[in-house]
Amino acid sequence: MNLGAALANSLWLERCRSTAHRFERALVAPHETQETWLRAQLVRHAASAFGREHDFPALTDAKAFARRVPLASPSDIAPWVDRVRRGEPDVLACGRVTHLAPTSGSTGARKLIPFNASLQQSFDAAVSAWMADLARQRPALRWGSSYWSVSPLTDEDPSDSADDAVPIGFADDADYLGGAAAWLVRRALAVPASVRHVRNAAEFWHRTRLALLRDRDLRVISVWHPSFLDLLVGVSGPEWDALLTTIGGAREAELERIGREDWPRWWPHLQVVSCWGDQAAAAGCRRLAEQLPHVLVQPKGLLATEAVVTIPFRGTTPLALTSHFYEFIDASGEIRAAHQLVRGAHYEVVVSNGGGLWRYRLGDVVECTGHLAATPTLRFVGRAGAGSDLRGEKLSEAFVAEVLRALWPAGSAPAYVALRAWDRGNAAGYDLLVSAHDAHPLPAAHADALATRLDTALRANPHYALARRLGQLASPGVIVVREDHALTDLRAHTGRLGDAKPRVLLPATPRR
Repeated sequence: MNLGAALANSLWLERCRSTAHRFERALVAPHETQETWLRAQLVRHAASAFGREHDFPALTDAKAFARRVPLASPSDIAPWVDRVRRGEPDVLACGRVTHLAPTSGSTGARKLIPFNASLQQSFDAAVSAWMADLARQRPALRWGSSYWSVSPLTDEDPSDSADDAVPIGFADDADYLGGAAAWLVRRALAVPASVRHVRNAAEFWHRTRLALLRDRDLRVISVWHPSFLDLLVGVSGPEWDALLTTIGGAREAELERIGREDWPRWWPHLQVVSCWGDQAAAAGCRRLAEQLPHVLVQPKGLLATEAVVTIPFRGTTPLALTSHFYEFIDASGEIRAAHQLVRGAHYEVVVSNGGGLWRYRLGDVVECTGHLAATPTLRFVGRAGAGSDLRGEKLSEAFVAEVLRALWPAGSAPAYVALRAWDRGNAAGYDLLVSAHDAHPLPAAHADALATRLDTALRANPHYALARRLGQLASPGVIVVREDHALTDLRAHTGRLGDAKPRVLLPATPRR
């Protein structure tokens, strides 16, 4: 037993337990809980520039809030965020902005999300309730260390210009929680938080694997996509030998007996693996459950850089109603409150997060799968706009369209061009489909150069860059197709050819 980790975990989980009790009580009254949360945040941030412009002091309930504050897209908040970047105080919300978290944008390469104490408290409330419920199911998780991969691993880019006054990016993964919770979590990490800042991918994997292999008492593994765990345990023969030599002692002998293929036995006390389990990640999550029959393989709730939408709790995924204020756009375009959701219906999520995003269209579409007490339980079904997310890269069609447009000089683009996703389970990536006539074939050298330029342009998206850097996505290929082949692809992805829209991002199909 890791005594230091056990003490830190016990202190953190005791703190989590009271938060979980509050969350469980709130489940029976979602309408009242949401109204109370909103009123408190309107008061808290009334003196912000956004609050003054939208008359927060006069807004007493959700209906008044919706009448006064319009729905917002990333482009709507971008001018406000620019003011935050330049150091202007109390712009979108009151209080110091600790950092701007980068995430993929809908029409641009990225967007920046302001983080302050209010938003960190909201994340802490959700994670604490989730962890308390995990500890109830698997009490032994508290007696050892954990591996958390939360924030994207990216090259440090503290600012883009001399005008930036607020840091960009996270210091480390625990910063999602902040305060005492972050301090306690760091005490129980199997891999030092400093490893996140290693820029060389090979060195990152080496240090991470070395730390994890040394730790026989690992109890929790939390990653995003299941493929990330595949990469963690995919140790080659020469590297395996070198790692064991570095570890030495009894642990080296134990791992040598187990071997590099039988990774589920590396950590005999492993209790929980948390990963995405919806959409493209579902098959990988099921495979992990088969490989780890004695471990709780738990699909994550719906979390984004901007907000927590759902958490795993009591065997389902209820709305994290004590963390943010939520609205939902139904199929007819009407706004629904949390307590108005109907089982089986689909909704686009709108969130107000207290960190400065007010009535923000998150872009995620969810299905109401039922209710826990009176609170809706939700399942992620996709993005509101066309997009692709094989390994967490979050490519939007609008962003891809801009990338493809920039690949050719004006007026010289092929008649048909599209980016097609492919996923074979153990590998995934994108192929650029380019139409060509027999009389004008695309030379191999030109195809290779085009693929390199495409990859470079797509890496402007930080999540795509991360997935490529870590090997979760293969380098893109270029496939020359005839016009009739192009029409086949359009028909396959849009239904009747007469209804076909000019698509540039096609969902995953088997690679040809």
